[in-house]
Amino acid sequence: MKKPLTYRDAGVDIEAGERLVDRIKEFAKKTFDGNVLAGIGGFGAGYLLPKGYSEPVLVSGTDGVGTKLKVAQMANVHDTVGIDLVAMCVNDILTVGAKPLFFLDYFATGKLSVDVAADVVKGIAKGCEITGCALIGGETAEMPDFYPEGEYDLAGFVVGIVDRSRYVTGEKIKPGDVILGLASSGIHSNGYSLVRKLFFEILELKIDDRVEELGGKVYEVLLTPTRIYVKSVLKLLEEVEVKGMAHITGGGIPGNLVRVLPKNVDAVVKKGTWEVPPIFTFIQDKGNVPEDEMFKTFNMGIGYTVVVSPEDVERAVSVLEGAGEKVFRIGEIREGEGKVVIE
Repeated sequence: MKKPLTYRDAGVDIEAGERLVDRIKEFAKKTFDGNVLAGIGGFGAGYLLPKGYSEPVLVSGTDGVGTKLKVAQMANVHDTVGIDLVAMCVNDILTVGAKPLFFLDYFATGKLSVDVAADVVKGIAKGCEITGCALIGGETAEMPDFYPEGEYDLAGFVVGIVDRSRYVTGEKIKPGDVILGLASSGIHSNGYSLVRKLFFEILELKIDDRVEELGGKVYEVLLTPTRIYVKSVLKLLEEVEVKGMAHITGGGIPGNLVRVLPKNVDAVVKKGTWEVPPIFTFIQDKGNVPEDEMFKTFNMGIGYTVVVSPEDVERAVSVLEGAGEKVFRIGEIREGEGKVVIE
């Protein structure tokens, strides 16, 4: 008599998935607010739109963490990449002035480790707490033979809200306006294919080697979570007219600030007006990376930019610094053709 074939025999452990749901419910519930109607465990998550918006616009975004996940898997440290996942999504929709309402995640792996997945979701919940949004749902996919053992991938999805009258488009930006840069926490979540090649192939460093120039072990430096700017920027939007904002991700300052510029102006960003963290100097020197390549690949120490009128600069800096940000006046807007100039 043939042995009965089960889903577990094929590599999928349904019971492990159920244990994971039980584990992550406690993390998610900490992020709930009074608008959550249904959360983790059901077929759909319900969220009641908050009151106080005259013409509400829903703003959605999705993103991942990229090959930074490889570093987390090498280090067997999984409780920070969830913060990165949230940050990459919520910082994006923040650029139009949207307040994040709720977040969903997708976790995919070859063989489910409940402990690893729980650590990842714990980080996602932490990111949602920092943001002030609810983690109300997600999906865990166990796909044998699709991912190598010990590897997983992540995707995140966020929905936010903003009044149509306060939707920030960049169209009001004009010559004479000032560009403020908010300090990053490090590499954030872009450029890790280059980083991994330099650290682990060219320099042949091990994941737990200490690098004196960087003040820590390799994994500690490379797994520093992406900074979340939501609460500080939302405070700014209550106090000052913000004309345009950019989240500095892949493409660096030139590739992201350009996305909010009208076609009749240029953004002139001046090198030397902010502190470049040691990690970028290290990458450039050890990898012999050209400066223009550094600016196209990394945030170079500026994770988010805000464009305001000259008369609003002092107030904007005061509000942002009061909210815990390190702020630099990094450039200005001039007549031009919709380009970003680094000089």
